[in-house]
Amino acid sequence: MIYHLSLHTAGLIAGLFLLLVGVLGLVIPDSVRKFAAALPRSRVTGIVLLSLAFLWSFWLLATMEMGEFSAFRKPLLIGLPIGFFLVLRFVEEFLAVRALGILFLLAAEPLLEAAFLRYEASRLLVTVFAYILIVAGLLWVTMPYLLRDHISWSTRSHGRWRALHVIALLYGAAILAFAIIRY
Repeated sequence: MIYHLSLHTAGLIAGLFLLLVGVLGLVIPDSVRKFAAALPRSRVTGIVLLSLAFLWSFWLLATMEMGEFSAFRKPLLIGLPIGFFLVLRFVEEFLAVRALGILFLLAAEPLLEAAFLRYEASRLLVTVFAYILIVAGLLWVTMPYLLRDHISWSTRSHGRWRALHVIALLYGAAILAFAIIRY
């Protein structure tokens, strides 16, 4: 175990995140739409998100048990900052999307770890959310233009925008309720 999060804590974090996304999308839709439309090409947001992903990855690499691969720790700890600065220097297009995808991939692991070997059927709400993060992260890292297309599709009509945020709100509320009641 790397993170030592309980299913209760992981459910609270995931539920609150989804609630926040849903509420912001419903309460201030115009501001969130403008932010979402500008996100894929935002250099500043990309630098901030990539820096968070770098710090998280560096911490993981420095602290996790690597077993027989522990000989690779030092070269990776040297290579990771070099790679970070090279990405900042040479990746111009969709840096924020790629960094968001990396963060989604990093965030899925503690959720899956918290739900591992739990007997409650409601743990599957957290597990499904983690796999949604994994699929989205893989797609956005490898094909970053897809986030732009996803945002364009979701903002095309007010009904579609509201429906997606209501789904996020309800899903977050369900995870949060189970985190409080069951886990």
